[in-house]
Amino acid sequence: MASLARWCFRNRTKVLVFWIIALIGIFLAGSAWGDAYSTSFNMPGTDSTKALNLLKQLDAKASGDTDQIVWHTLGNGAKVTDPNVEQTVTAMLDEVGKGHGIVSVTNPYQTDGAKSTAISADGTIAYSTVTFAGNQTDIQLDDVQSLVDTAKKAQSANLEVELGGTDIQGTEQSSTGSAELLGYLAALIVLLLAFGSIVGALLPVIIAIFGLGIGTSLIIMTSHAMTIPQLAPILAALIGMGVGIDYALFIVTRFRNSVREGLSHEDSVVLALNTSGRAVIFAGTTVCIALLGMLTTRMSFMSGTGVGAAIVVATVVFASITLLPALLGFRGIAKRVMSRGTRKRLSASGPITGEPTGVWARWARVVEKRPTVLALLAVIIMGVLIIPTMSIRLLNSDQGNDPSSTTTRKAYDLLAEGFGPGFNGPLQIVAQLGGPNDAAALPKMATTISALPDVTTAFAVPTEPGAHVGIVMVYPKTAPESAQTTDLVDQLRDTVVPKAEAGTQMQAYVGGTTAIFEDFASVMKQKIPLFVGVVVGLGFLLLMLAFRSLLVPLAAAAMNLVAAGASFGVIVWMFQYGHGSDALGLGAAGPVEAWLPVMMLSILFGLSMDYQVFLVSRMHEEWVHTKDNRRAVRVGQAETGRVITAAATIMIAVFLCFLLLKQRAVSEFGIGLAAAVALDAFVLRMLLVPSIMQLFGRANWYLPKWLDRILPHMSVEGDGEPPVGRGYLDPGLFPASSEVAAWGTVSFGDQDSDDVQDGVPSGRR
Repeated sequence: MASLARWCFRNRTKVLVFWIIALIGIFLAGSAWGDAYSTSFNMPGTDSTKALNLLKQLDAKASGDTDQIVWHTLGNGAKVTDPNVEQTVTAMLDEVGKGHGIVSVTNPYQTDGAKSTAISADGTIAYSTVTFAGNQTDIQLDDVQSLVDTAKKAQSANLEVELGGTDIQGTEQSSTGSAELLGYLAALIVLLLAFGSIVGALLPVIIAIFGLGIGTSLIIMTSHAMTIPQLAPILAALIGMGVGIDYALFIVTRFRNSVREGLSHEDSVVLALNTSGRAVIFAGTTVCIALLGMLTTRMSFMSGTGVGAAIVVATVVFASITLLPALLGFRGIAKRVMSRGTRKRLSASGPITGEPTGVWARWARVVEKRPTVLALLAVIIMGVLIIPTMSIRLLNSDQGNDPSSTTTRKAYDLLAEGFGPGFNGPLQIVAQLGGPNDAAALPKMATTISALPDVTTAFAVPTEPGAHVGIVMVYPKTAPESAQTTDLVDQLRDTVVPKAEAGTQMQAYVGGTTAIFEDFASVMKQKIPLFVGVVVGLGFLLLMLAFRSLLVPLAAAAMNLVAAGASFGVIVWMFQYGHGSDALGLGAAGPVEAWLPVMMLSILFGLSMDYQVFLVSRMHEEWVHTKDNRRAVRVGQAETGRVITAAATIMIAVFLCFLLLKQRAVSEFGIGLAAAVALDAFVLRMLLVPSIMQLFGRANWYLPKWLDRILPHMSVEGDGEPPVGRGYLDPGLFPASSEVAAWGTVSFGDQDSDDVQDGVPSGRR
């Protein structure tokens, strides 16, 4: 690391040019290539997937995305069958049918005299089904927006027109650009307050921009080689922006400390990279391992998301250890990383040594004196927040959970009002017919299902002679996300369908959107234990290797699980219980997204490991040189408290900015991670961890000798040389003499800032 830091410092122009070319070149390549993001949930072997595959055999169009146009008369006594309404809507539907990419558009007015099932019983609500040629991967957003614009033209003071469907949701989702911009602005403000220097505040943001710009372009390219879901770049931006700023912040902070302690700019960069830079690589590696832990789910949707986010994290780590030291090699930048006041104090009084002072130093002493009480307080806080997690319900929210201002939510509510809550999530029993009499079993099955208490109606779709696939449509009485609908799906699969199959050669599967979501939730629940075991186990092993301890990684693993439980408690309280989510425009109360635990756990474990590494690595560094646990814990907390809490504040601000996207799933993610980071940084790392480590004393650093011998050695703090400052002096930079030994009391006379080079008074260089 020292050699890399020195090379980047001395070849700063080359490194900067390389990164600029890389950013422009990869961005242009990604833009020219275009993305190939996927929206499919690949769940081989599940009932819903088998049903969908059979539908594709029946009719290629049946697998295309469908959306709804819903219209509602607003005048007293007005009906959708009124001639003026019918004329307006029919003209609109004809125009929609001419749109690019649209296969068919149903018209409820064209029924050959029969009563239309697409018109509500009271005659005030009707709908049309629009079928696209393909799914979201193939459909162009412009085509969907054209559909919305065309349909909305029919809207008037007496006629409400709304649209529902997965494709329509895509037109209402805001771009991540505004959220990212606000996130950078919030981070800049926090950094400015922390550093007191515009240049110091800008450096971490610049690193994040380079890392995120290149990383997201690489995700676009990767989407052509593997399945990358549409959500992946949003989540990658969420995590990449945060860690990119954080990693640079840790290195810049160590650089500033070294300059204040009397090192030249070059030596400060070398020391920063050889200590904090190592910690950044280690922390970034743990984040990537946690993200790639999603591969254990063996689901393309999850795996692609993990790979995409890991690409961004790896890119920002590389930028932090190469581009950042290069930028610090420019004299004007390095000098202005320090605030003007700090530069004046250095010029007037010389390097600042000794134990850290300030609010976090005082807090570290409080923890040192009262570890038992503070540890108990932290446990109570986390325990209370974990309670709601016990009632978490994993599924997938539907469009009834969209913000109340969206057209998808309005369309959902109108359909539920006119045709019943279950209309928004019909079930499809798709049967593969193997014998000549199998088709006759479908109407019997539909009659049996119609008699169930939770079913509004069920009917068999007419089949042609010799057909190999049959369909029974089932409309539940309850909403797609309700527990009763989930129970109905289980009842159909466990009892009704097997009885209908008896004595026939057909194989029937329960499908439909609701069944797909339930299958997805079920699969995810089965994958979570393996995922948690792999990620926690690897994290434990890495920390044990880094700190030669059993207790430190054991405590870290336990606290990661506690932080996850508490953050899920916040999500459940807000989104599942509905305390404030709708008021904030984030949607109504509903289940927690089934994919959220694995994605959140992967990122949370990585971020938690970041703070644990930066905190404990400084403690371990002090322990190695003093063998005084109380001092090591106190100094480590005092020196890292400010930077960890500043980094956490930036993370929280970045995550909360993504609430602007008004996407319920992303909002759950943002709120959950913001809560997790706040609890992890302010309660666990600044309260519980130091308290426990003060209580356990030297046992913190215990590792059986036999285990120490067989484990490979790795260093997070550097090469084991005493750190400069905080009571240690670099003999190479400051020759041993009585004058240097009393460095803190030496007066350099009246010097202005021009007499300081690289943070060291010119008379003492």
